[in-house]
Amino acid sequence: MRAAATVVVSALSLALVTGCGGDSGGSDAKALSSAELKKLIIAEGDVDGHKVSNVEAKKLPSAKSAITGDEQCKPLVYVIGGLAPGDAAAETRTVATEEKKPTDAASKSLEDLSEGDIEDALNESMSVDVTVVGLSSYDGGGAEEAFKSVSDAVEKCAGGFTAGEKSDEGKFTKVTAEKGAGAGDESVAFALTSDLEDGDSGQAHAEVVRHGNTVATYYTMNLGALMTGKAYTVPAAVVDAQGAKLK
Repeated sequence: MRAAATVVVSALSLALVTGCGGDSGGSDAKALSSAELKKLIIAEGDVDGHKVSNVEAKKLPSAKSAITGDEQCKPLVYVIGGLAPGDAAAETRTVATEEKKPTDAASKSLEDLSEGDIEDALNESMSVDVTVVGLSSYDGGGAEEAFKSVSDAVEKCAGGFTAGEKSDEGKFTKVTAEKGAGAGDESVAFALTSDLEDGDSGQAHAEVVRHGNTVATYYTMNLGALMTGKAYTVPAAVVDAQGAKLK
């Protein structure tokens, strides 16, 4: 799941800003430390129906300097990699993976399954929401600026953009507005659309929520849904669990 290569989608479902002018960081706001953020980010046991693992997060881009592509669109790429948008004083990230219950097909022997059953079982096994969650904290008005960089990028990059890691870049074809959870002081949600190898297109979904001078980012992919064209979103359970820890 690297920054753009594994983002199998290329159109961003443009972010719908639901800012309600809540708490702002303000010029005197002090950023949380890395240690404080690590205590606040969701951990195993915090999200019903999901396994949370920091090990998976280590497979993501380690620094914003590794990201290439259109400069004004980079904040969107930072979000999908769990990296802090803007100039954060501290940041951390993790990955929440949906836990699937065994299906009826899983209990049958291979000999008892038709070709269609096998294909359905494979798609079902891959229909798992994987959400990259990032937390970043800022001094002064940095959180508002970071949030604005994302909402601005969603608007400016609506027609698509190219981004990736070093020589491994991918084309995102569209950015489309989506309705987010409306949590925190202000939030923006968007979907990334890209062309798949079989000629179809697929979407992945993201959301950014500002809580005072801390910004939470969420990016969800579901390979099974991408293959079958099923709709999915950033899981509300993940957003709610993280929001509850930031109150």
